[in-house]
Amino acid sequence: MAHEDKGHYAAKHTDRQIDKTITGKIRSLAKNDCLMCASAHKAGKELNISPSEIGVQTDLIEYRISECQLGLFGYSDGEKRIDPDIEILPDLNEQLENVNQDGRISCLECWDIAKKLKIRKLDVGSACEKKDIRIKPCQLGAF
Repeated sequence: MAHEDKGHYAAKHTDRQIDKTITGKIRSLAKNDCLMCASAHKAGKELNISPSEIGVQTDLIEYRISECQLGLFGYSDGEKRIDPDIEILPDLNEQLENVNQDGRISCLECWDIAKKLKIRKLDVGSACEKKDIRIKPCQLGAF
């Protein structure tokens, strides 16, 4: 949900309830009611649950996800962390062309590409922005 929706994240999940174990972990890792993307994924691994469940529980307690590892949202200045001048190497370009469907690619696919090519997730996010490839859905459900 966007910044203007702050305080209404739980509305996306009317059929779900707060899990005290998961939200306790989220609260322990969060600062100022914000959970960094990296911390959310860490919590999921530690609790052996999916990133999407961390995202749902984060929404239910009306916390925000911050500092997207692909550089797309959640930074204090409101700006993305993508590099508009990134040089897209041929291997990365090929992966993006093979995986994107109708100008879209999932966050998870971006992470897989970064791992496969041994590059930063931020570089994959930057390349997607430069190539006008929309990244959706987010593993945490932020977008």
